[in-house]
Amino acid sequence: MNKDKLILAYSGGLDTSVAIPWLKENYNVEIITVSIDLGMVNLKTITDRALACGAIKAIGIDAKQEFTEEYVSKSLVAGAIYQDKYPLATALGRPLIAKCLVDVAKKENAAYIAHGCTGKGNDQVRIEVSIAALNSNLKIIAPIREWGMSRDMELKYAKTHSLPIETKPSNFSIDENLWGRAIESGILEDPWNIPPKDAFEWTKSIEDTSDQSTEYEIYFEQGIPKTIDNQQMNLVEIIEFFNIRAGENGIGRIDHIEDRLVGIKSREVYECPAAIVLHEALSSLESLSLSKNQLRFKRQVGIEYSELVYNGLWYSQHRENLEAYFKNTQRFVTGTVKVKFHKGNCIVIGRKSKYSLYDYQLATYDDSDSFDHKSAVGFIKIFSLPTILQKKIQKNKDN
Repeated sequence: MNKDKLILAYSGGLDTSVAIPWLKENYNVEIITVSIDLGMVNLKTITDRALACGAIKAIGIDAKQEFTEEYVSKSLVAGAIYQDKYPLATALGRPLIAKCLVDVAKKENAAYIAHGCTGKGNDQVRIEVSIAALNSNLKIIAPIREWGMSRDMELKYAKTHSLPIETKPSNFSIDENLWGRAIESGILEDPWNIPPKDAFEWTKSIEDTSDQSTEYEIYFEQGIPKTIDNQQMNLVEIIEFFNIRAGENGIGRIDHIEDRLVGIKSREVYECPAAIVLHEALSSLESLSLSKNQLRFKRQVGIEYSELVYNGLWYSQHRENLEAYFKNTQRFVTGTVKVKFHKGNCIVIGRKSKYSLYDYQLATYDDSDSFDHKSAVGFIKIFSLPTILQKKIQKNKDN
């Protein structure tokens, strides 16, 4: 009798390596692992380990280009930064991972999908809601929520089953893709503790950065970065470039108290060099190309969008509706931004656009000033009229 097939989202770490034999024993299924490269992943090493742990097939998917073009770019033009701090790196990766899992499940005619998320994190929601939205007939299993094993128990289980895992203890729980690196657990769980140096890999401490500043020019076309210093690059290359160059200058460290979807606060530490740079640069270009009301309203909609993505609702109609608005806002957001990196700071020092709403002759105070100063008198009189009337009529009502 043929066994059912189960698609396991496989990272190559202890949890998902242990999950392979555990799922086989407890669900009597054949395991096909899927490992997705969203940046910083060695697919060959991971897929070899999956097969050694007992998977009948190990599939590796390079999804970096799709991730940046279909997920990161949309988040960038939305100005989506959760709680004004987090550029949503992990949150953006989860719906794409879910999509890959569902696609493989269809191709392999699998009945189950399993993931390695814990029972109190955000990712279990993001992945399971996404899977359900794409194919509600698939059954979802979350082994870590079920088995109740501690790390020591997992290590013992791995040893008993001769699993080829790295037993070197880690001080932190790490998740990373091109858009950012998340660092949790250990000493970081006390929000009073200063993150130690070994928590960071992408960014230098301010003390270790160069005393010399560096400058770059970023050209955007309808909100999407296209070149750095006139050198054309795709979005993957641009993000990789700034992850290195900005990280060398200590840019991109985030340390904040985050409100998780599941209702608890957590201390989150991130490294997001490229995300910080590109969000800052695009925001500055928008200040040239968008009107005051567009800027104000876009910020409000951006908050809604960031909450939606953070909460795992990528495959909702609501997201598509919002993105139609953001796409329209970017029609004239084309131009160049000059940034300077120095001692942990990304500073915009210049911006230009052929669609700029900045008029030099209106703004200047020199002899070329074309602003009609006399018109200000009438403007002030009309602008102040509601305030004057209210004070005159209602000034004694509180007495």
